Order: sequence, then structure tokens, then C-alpha cells
Amino acid sequence: MLICQISDTHIKAQRRLAYGRVDTASALERCVAALQVLDPQPDVIVATGDLVDFGKPDEYALLAELLAPLRPPLYLIPGNHDERAALRAAFPAHDYLRQWAPFVQYAIEDWPLRIVALDTVIPMQSGGELCAQRLDWLDRTLSEAPDKPTVVIMHHPPFVTGIGFMDGVGFADPAPLAGVIRRHPQVERLMCGHLHRSIVQRFAGSVASTCPSPAHQVALELRPGGGDGYRLEPPGYQLHWWSGSALVTHTAVIGDFPGPYPFREGGALID
Repeated sequence: MLICQISDTHIKAQRRLAYGRVDTASALERCVAALQVLDPQPDVIVATGDLVDFGKPDEYALLAELLAPLRPPLYLIPGNHDERAALRAAFPAHDYLRQWAPFVQYAIEDWPLRIVALDTVIPMQSGGELCAQRLDWLDRTLSEAPDKPTVVIMHHPPFVTGIGFMDGVGFADPAPLAGVIRRHPQVERLMCGHLHRSIVQRFAGSVASTCPSPAHQVALELRPGGGDGYRLEPPGYQLHWWSGSALVTHTAVIGDFPGPYPFREGGALID
């Protein structure tokens, strides 16, 4: 099974530039074009939050238009820039978005890897959390399929990254989530967004990771206050390949680069 993860697309209405500089709509178009020519095609695509910039209906309308060419099933979750009701309204055919109210949490049972989605949004705040209600749902949901390998998708990563500013608007109190995850060893990965970078940490007997953005990346500044800005570094996405026994992640860069070129000619390495 092949899962493609995109994150932090930050679409603005009328294709306005994010922060007056970043053309997020064109960036997502390039990402979608890159995904369309992947061989093999992903089985599913997950989009891990901050889908739009201000949670407005016209932003979601453009997002839906930009994502429409994608062929694999698409699973969306909100981030701190998103608004639950507007997200649901913009994707009426995505019934999974209405599996549980008021939060956008759901389980997808159709694949070799079970996909369990969490909603870490605190309305009108940049940081995230999982309240007791959401954690209880997660515990119950994981308990329903203890023998099926599972990935958990969520926006805010449940670990400190060293990028000080972003850690200040990160996930509040990961200990209760860690307690739940430790009880469910079938969780192969927690796939997150928010950081606009590829970052990995062991978490509660599993692995938690973040995905780069197809647009701008948070500045890699490993110090207090670092990361309160962005760089126009190469955009990217991730491919998570499930072999049947292990999950392997590849981070891909979006762009038109020369190659591939052969290593060998006539059976021998090219000198």
C-alpha cells in the first residue's frame, strides 16, 4: 500500500499570495501535477491540515477546485488555519468528514493500513490539543481493531522539535496521547503537519513524523524563538510505503530536475 501525504497548503481566495509573497495556489497545482504522473499511483492521499489560510468558504472552494484532478481517494483533516464547518461544506461527497461531531475524527477501514484521523484544532488558536473527549474516541476506535496495522493522521505533531517559535504554538501536553498510543502497538506511525518540514521522532513506542509543504517551509532555526518565518526552499510531499510488515517513508521534492540517468552502460559502471 502506498500513502501520499501532503500538508499545509494554505490556499487563499482569488489566488492571493500568502504573506504577500507565496503563491500557494500555483504551488498546489504543481504538487497535483507531480502526483498525477507518479508510477505507481498512491492508493490514497492524506492532507494533514492547514488546507486554507483563514478557514473561509471561498478559500475552500478554490482548494476543492485545485484538488479535483487527483485520482486516488483523498482524506482531509483540519489544522489550526482551518474551520470545520466550512471544510465539511466544501467537500459534501466526503462522508467521512461527518463520521463524528463536533470534531473531524474518523476511521477508514478499506485498506491494508487502517487510517485513523484526529482533530487537534483549538478554534482561534495556533496551538493544538486533544481533549479527553477526543482521546476517549481514539482509545475506543483503536480498541476496535487491535490486530490491524494503523496509521494516525493529525495536524500538530505531539513532540518538541527544537524550532522554538513553532514549539510555542505546538501540541499541548502530549503525555495523555502517549498513554493511549502505548496501549495500542498496532499504530505504525503518527503522520503530522504544521511544521512545514520533514521531522521524525520516536513516540510512545511508535514513530511520529511531519511532512513538508508544497509551498513554503518553516525556517530551520534550532533555537528559542526560531522558526517565526519561512523560506522558499524546495517544496515537497511524502510517500509512505507499507510493505506488509513495515512502513517506509520517502520525502519527495517537487520540481523539474534532469534525469534519471543510468549508472551503468553495457553492464558496467560508467567511468
